[in-house]
Amino acid sequence: MSLAAKQPRAKKCRVTECGASFVPKRLGQRVCSPACAILDAPTNQANQEKARKSLAQVERREIRVRKEKIKSRAQHLRDAQTAFNAWIRERDIGLPCVSCGRHHNGQWNAGHYRTVGGNPELRFEPLNVWRQCAPCNNHKSGDIVNYRIELVKRIGAEAVEWLEGPHEAKKYTIEQLKAMTAEYRAKTRELKRAAA
Repeated sequence: MSLAAKQPRAKKCRVTECGASFVPKRLGQRVCSPACAILDAPTNQANQEKARKSLAQVERREIRVRKEKIKSRAQHLRDAQTAFNAWIRERDIGLPCVSCGRHHNGQWNAGHYRTVGGNPELRFEPLNVWRQCAPCNNHKSGDIVNYRIELVKRIGAEAVEWLEGPHEAKKYTIEQLKAMTAEYRAKTRELKRAAA
C-alpha cells in the first residue's frame, strides 16, 4: 500500500464579505488572498503593513507577467543582445581592448567586428564580438583596421576569413530569444561566481 500525500481540501475564506472558496497553499492559511488578509488582520499595525507589502508584491509579479506577454520580438531581441553583450564583457574581463590594446578604468562595450547592421546573422557569434573600450567602439566606429589585426592574433586568419565570408540569415523565434537570454544570463552569473 503506497502512502500518497494528502491533498488539502478547499476552505471558505474567513472574511465574511468575501466568502470565496480556495485551496490553502500554506499550513494555517485562513483567507484566500493578501487583500482579504488586510481585512482580516487585527488592528496590529505590523500585521497590516506586512499584508500590504504582500499585496504589493503580488501586484508587481502580475504586472511583470503581463508585460512579458505583450513584449514584441524586437524587445526580446534587445534583451538577448543585452545578455549576450554582458557575457562577452565578463568573458574578456582580463583582456585589453581588441582595437587599441589599452587597459583602462572607463566604460567597456561588446564590440562587433562585423556589425549587427551589416551582418545580423553574426550578432550572437562569440568569435565576432570582443571586449572593446567605449572610445574605440563609439568614436572610432570600432577601429576596424586595428580590430582585424588583433583578431587574427586571437583567433587566426582562417577564422577571420570565415567571419568575413557569406553567412546564412537567421530569424530567431521569440522562444529561441528567451532561451538565449536565459542561457547568457546564466553563463554571466557562472563567470562572476568563478571570479569571486
